[in-house]
Amino acid sequence: MSQINTISWRKDYFLNWNDFQAESNTSAFEDVHSTIKFRYTWTVNSENIDNQINFFIENIVLIAEFYPSLSWVRSSEATQKLLKHEQGHFDLVEVNRNQITLQIQTLFVNKKFPTRGQNQEQQKQFARKDSGLLIANQIEKWEQYIMKKHEEYDAQTNYGQIYEKQQEYDNLFDKLRG
Repeated sequence: MSQINTISWRKDYFLNWNDFQAESNTSAFEDVHSTIKFRYTWTVNSENIDNQINFFIENIVLIAEFYPSLSWVRSSEATQKLLKHEQGHFDLVEVNRNQITLQIQTLFVNKKFPTRGQNQEQQKQFARKDSGLLIANQIEKWEQYIMKKHEEYDAQTNYGQIYEKQQEYDNLFDKLRG
C-alpha cells in the first residue's frame, strides 16, 4: 500500500501550481479543484472500572492537509489570481481548524466508553479502532460543514473574481500568518 503525499498547512508555505498534480477534468465546470481534508491524531487510554475496561479519548489534534495527487488545474486557466483563490480554500480549512478541534474534543471530554474483546490485548486493539471510528464520524460531519464554507467562499468571491470580497477573505487569511 503506497502512502499518499500530502502538504500540511504551514504559515510559511504557499501552494504553487506544481502542487496540483492530477490530470484536469475536461468534463468539470470548474477550472481548478483542490482536495483538502483533515488528518487527525489522538491518544486513547483505558482504565478498569468495576471489572470493565473502559477507554477514553484525549489529545485530539487536527491537521489541514492538501492532496496534490487529487488536485488539478486546467493549464489554460492557471493564473496567479486563481492560485491565490485556491490558497484561500486551504487557508479556510486552517481558519476553522481550532474551532472544530475544540468542538470534537468537547464531545469526548470526561467520557468513558466500554471496550470489546476477550482479553486485554483485544480490548486495546478494539479501543484504538473504536475510538478512531468515533472521531472519524465527527470529522465526516465537520467536513460537510467545511464543504459549505468552501461553497460560500466561491459564491461570495465568484471564484476570486469579485475583488472586494476576495480581499476581505485575504485579510482574514493574512491574520493566520501574522
